[in-house]
Amino acid sequence: MFKTLLSKRSVKNIVLTALGTMILAFGTAIFILPFSLVTGGVSGIAIILERLIPYEFITLDIIVAVLTWALFFLGLIFLGRSFALKTLVSTLLYPAFISLFMRLLESDVLGAYFSFENSVLSEGVIVIAAVFGGVFVGLGCAVTFLGGGSTGGVDIIAFLICKINRRIKSSYSIFAVDAIIILLGAFVIGDLAITLLGVVTALVGAVLIDKVFLGGESAFAANIITDKADRIVELIISELDRTATVMDAVGGYSKEDKKVVFVSFNLREYPKLLSIISETDKRAFVTFSRVHEISGEGWTR
Repeated sequence: MFKTLLSKRSVKNIVLTALGTMILAFGTAIFILPFSLVTGGVSGIAIILERLIPYEFITLDIIVAVLTWALFFLGLIFLGRSFALKTLVSTLLYPAFISLFMRLLESDVLGAYFSFENSVLSEGVIVIAAVFGGVFVGLGCAVTFLGGGSTGGVDIIAFLICKINRRIKSSYSIFAVDAIIILLGAFVIGDLAITLLGVVTALVGAVLIDKVFLGGESAFAANIITDKADRIVELIISELDRTATVMDAVGGYSKEDKKVVFVSFNLREYPKLLSIISETDKRAFVTFSRVHEISGEGWTR
């Protein structure tokens, strides 16, 4: 029974990862690469290299494929098999999908339906491409993450930096790598408007990831270390219409007995919870964290 459930879950994850990779590749091939929108990532490096390499036969899809596989093997060597397996599906499918969808831009394919050259909005079509490129990229990444996969790419470089210097947070490292790619793109392309539109695409993608992967309604959890747990729980129940879990704890320095109140809540309830804590126990020690998913009565049922 367990093996059956495990296999079903594995199949579902592979399907989601494949679907997410396809959506990501579609957005990149149709909206980002044709307009040289450097948004960071493998596509950004590919656009830069394509401008610098003086050989016409080395096309964008070839550069994307080489970069994708090079980064995969880099991750396999330095980050281990477990990390590499998470990126394997995307590594196999992403370059293939990029090549496939780039063919849709050719004039003799589907009546040039996906080509923007003949659009009546040709002057402003790059703005449309920037927005919808971000939508498809963000949606594709989010679906891939929901499948437990990873798009890999330059994130591998960021994780290697974190491995070399453990004091650097992965979020900072990823941001720094993408920022460097965007700055290099601005220098190579030499067009400030296109550079800024690339930033817009990246921001739209980030918003889509946040909404799809983390959910439309932000959920949080709090650990409240306090001497007045009973009163705080009473107010959480009466004023937030939530419940909480109370755990025994011992102060590491003081060795005093403490109570830890664990409670889940949404963004709208955050100010009220802060008010309850501050009014009940000003000395309480509280940590807040954002959670990806909450399942249980009061949330999913």
